[in-house]
This record gives sequence, C-alpha cells and structure tokens, in this order.
Amino acid sequence: MNFYELFLRPYESYETYQIVLEAVAAIFGLLSVYFSIKKNIWVYPTGIISTALYVYILFKFGLLGDMMINFYYTVMSIYGWILWAKSSEDQVHVDVSWATKKEWLYASLLFILSLLLVTVVYYYKPFIDNHFSMNNVTLGLDHLDWANWLDVLTTAIFLVGMWLMAKRKIENWVFWIIGDFICIPMMIYKGLGITSVQYLVFTGMAIIGYIEWKKK
Repeated sequence: MNFYELFLRPYESYETYQIVLEAVAAIFGLLSVYFSIKKNIWVYPTGIISTALYVYILFKFGLLGDMMINFYYTVMSIYGWILWAKSSEDQVHVDVSWATKKEWLYASLLFILSLLLVTVVYYYKPFIDNHFSMNNVTLGLDHLDWANWLDVLTTAIFLVGMWLMAKRKIENWVFWIIGDFICIPMMIYKGLGITSVQYLVFTGMAIIGYIEWKKK
C-alpha cells in the first residue's frame, strides 16, 4: 500500500470543511505541544481550540473514546490553565517536578476508571449510533475492531497524561509518548491521514519535551 492510498485516498470522500477542520485542529495541536515543551501557559488556549475541534471530528468518525478524551482535554485545559496561572511568577512559565507516590496512586485509579468507562460507552455504541433508540439494536462489544480497542487504551493513557501535565509532573511526557505512538496506525486505519502525521510529530515532540523538562 503506497502513500496515496494510506493518506490521500480517504479524503476523496470528505467534504472540504472536514479537511479544513482536521488541518486546523492538527496545527493548533502542534502549537499546544510546542508551548508545553517550553512550559508556556499558551499550551492551554491553543490546546482548547484543537481539542474542541477534535471532539466533533472524532465523533463523526466513530472513535468515541478519543472523542471523550478530547472533551475531557477541553475541560481539563481550563483547569490546567488556572493551576499554571496560579503557580507562575511571570504568568507565562512554570516550574515542574516528579510525581509523588500518592499522585501515582491517583494516576493508576484514573487509568483503570477510564478503561472501564470507555468500554461501557462502546458497549452502548449501537444504541448511540441508532440515535439513542433500542429498535433492532443488539448491545455488546462484538462490533469493536482493533482500532476501537486501541482507542479504549489510548483514552486511558491520555487521561493520565493530561492530569499529570496539569499538575506539572515530568512523567506526563511518558504517557504522551506511548499514546501518540499507538495512535499513528489507528488514525491511518480510520482514514485520518493528517491526524496520523500529527501524532507522528507529537511522538518526537513528546520525547523532546521529556528531555527538556527532566533537565530543568
């Protein structure tokens, strides 16, 4: 399978506004990661634009887990914005630290709860897709493909990563690296070529972010 079939052919069936929305969301997503590496509070306003757009995009493509996590990102970005503003002396940059044992416990609970929550959502996906009607609907998980299961996993990974970032913990980058790498083939499979390239760039940027935060 060549580059055209992987990244460009799916867009032949898309409307122009869908392509534009995905491109804009990807650009603001890259800006958000850049500002995060710099420990700059602009990570949040740029991130909010990206995640809000992806809520709509991912819902349209049936990735409910990623849709939920982007909605969570949007809400969490407001929370993180407030925390960073309070802890910043110049209202722009912040100090970072390693997570404590207590914070790792909270992170583990968030991970498990997220796995359970997204699995339940997928269980009811036939009901949701049928416009919240049970007519001729069979509930279950048999309809899930490998991309949906990866969606469940990455949702939990990103949930923890976002929470640790809001707390300005260096380990947040480890979760972004793992989650971003997993998302590359998932987005290609779902026909979101622009987003798959974004996650490839995200992986590299997350590695740089970990190195930079660890130094300081």
